[in-house]
Amino acid sequence: MAFFVVRVKSAPGDAGDSQLMSAKGVGSSRSTVGERAGGEQIEATIYSHRGRAPTCCDPVMARYARVAPLLACFFFACAAANNGAHRWRRQADAKSEDQNSEICKDKDASEWFRLEIGEGDACRSVIQCTASGIEGIKCPPGLYFDIEKQTCDWKDAVRNCKVKSKERKVKPLLYTEEPLCQDGLLACGDGICIEHGLFCNGELDCNDGSDENSCDINNDPNSAPPCDTSQCTSPDCFCSEDGTVIPGDLPAKNVPQMITITFDDAINNNNIDLYKEIFNGKRKNPNGCDIKATYFISHKYTNYSAVQETHRKGHEIAVHSITHNDDERFWSNASVDDWGKEMAGMRVIIEKFANITDNSVVGVRAPYLRVGGNRQFTMMEEQAFLYDSTITAPLSNPPLWPYTLYYRMPHRCHGNLQNCPTRSHAVWEMVMNELDRREDPSNDEYLPGCAMVDSCSNILSGDQFYNFLNHNFDRHYDQNRAPLGLYFHAAWLKNNPEFLEAFLYWIDEILQTHDDVYFVTMTQVIQWIQNPRSISESKNFDPWLEKCSVEGIPACWVPHSCKLNSKELQGETINLQTCLRCPANYPWLNDPTGEGHY
Repeated sequence: MAFFVVRVKSAPGDAGDSQLMSAKGVGSSRSTVGERAGGEQIEATIYSHRGRAPTCCDPVMARYARVAPLLACFFFACAAANNGAHRWRRQADAKSEDQNSEICKDKDASEWFRLEIGEGDACRSVIQCTASGIEGIKCPPGLYFDIEKQTCDWKDAVRNCKVKSKERKVKPLLYTEEPLCQDGLLACGDGICIEHGLFCNGELDCNDGSDENSCDINNDPNSAPPCDTSQCTSPDCFCSEDGTVIPGDLPAKNVPQMITITFDDAINNNNIDLYKEIFNGKRKNPNGCDIKATYFISHKYTNYSAVQETHRKGHEIAVHSITHNDDERFWSNASVDDWGKEMAGMRVIIEKFANITDNSVVGVRAPYLRVGGNRQFTMMEEQAFLYDSTITAPLSNPPLWPYTLYYRMPHRCHGNLQNCPTRSHAVWEMVMNELDRREDPSNDEYLPGCAMVDSCSNILSGDQFYNFLNHNFDRHYDQNRAPLGLYFHAAWLKNNPEFLEAFLYWIDEILQTHDDVYFVTMTQVIQWIQNPRSISESKNFDPWLEKCSVEGIPACWVPHSCKLNSKELQGETINLQTCLRCPANYPWLNDPTGEGHY
């Protein structure tokens, strides 16, 4: 592969047979070479031998690979770093111009694709056509390149090694010099005109399917309009042009700083003690109430007696799906019915087996932060969910406030292959502002943000975590006081006692030094936005006083331990813990009550 020509500059002052070269991007000085689902961007580090140009198969490249365990997407570029390689490249250009033109035919300028298909090195290596020639990258050992996601991922997660390039989809003829159709109609890719409203409705109406192939926020002909504050008014609607405006036009210094702590996945014996340690009844908000959290619950392995007690204590319970399907693409492409079974079905399970009867389960977060587009939000409207907390907003200063989706999202759809909603929906978006993970905020280097705290891979010590929390708190508190979201998986804190100690110290310090900071649930944030209150008024804000400090005993000390089977999970026996009577079957997608009704 003699035409790999990614150029980098050597770092000064390194000694030895190899020297570090920093590539912020591939063949350029940019810092980004990939994005994960939630919008998290990945950087690459390139190594070059002195005196010769390493190839994509160079074993030294693999030996020096630094792959962060929490991130599966680091790229290693193949650098032609000496004059000989550059000379060869120039000579080869003239000889292989026709070959390169053939290779790049029909390829988008930014698209990575394969020359060869198959497992092993063939699935690790991809090339890209640029104005200066063909460039290439190779994933480190243990990773394959995912053609659809356009990024490296763990081998087991990549299912397109036998695919050379992304699927070519026929686009509709939306923008032409002369109109092709009558008013109220638009042209499919084959020139046939159909009704305007049939485009991007989730169903194939054009013969060539082109009506569903250009449906992002900028191309959907039926997309929601930009924010109109004359029409969007409290309490049912809130928006602003860039998402940073404070509700009620309050001055930032008179706005209580809200912090939302959330945990994803099952509540069970693996994390109950952790939650009790954090929310011990001694940590109080300025209004005297216990600090609160929101739990996005997935079904399998959840102890519903613990969910019932968590809800009794005043924390919020929301849904995170029944199956937690491991195929990320499922969530991007799921139908309205699929979303309903997963999320509305999960609410049925929670309400029944955790005995939650107050209609408070109103929030949704999709697994892997994979947004389901208009179909997800159509389901949420139909099933009367109040809010979603899946969409990630790229790192920005100031950060964004939550918004309703009656109008267009105030930020770009962030992340590879994300399927953000484009239509108008009567749903709140508790947007996930990316966190700034720079160790030194005064350094203006670009470092991509991270949505989930445990995906901020550069946090390696308690001190770093403490500084990270303080910096991101200051970003919100000193600017527009948009709610600060701290989103966790419990295992990250449980498996790193130093992080937990730093987290608890930071919470205690914030509560001791600030009388205007509240740790609240997602729904409590929305209630404040619907009815903004000053700092002094917030101390007596009724929605924040509900279940202020709950005493009393749990619904049951020893729950029923039900060993159950399901026709949908052949060969599995799963334990379900609940204070209620055991069902006949293990609840699942088509039988959420466990009563055998399909």
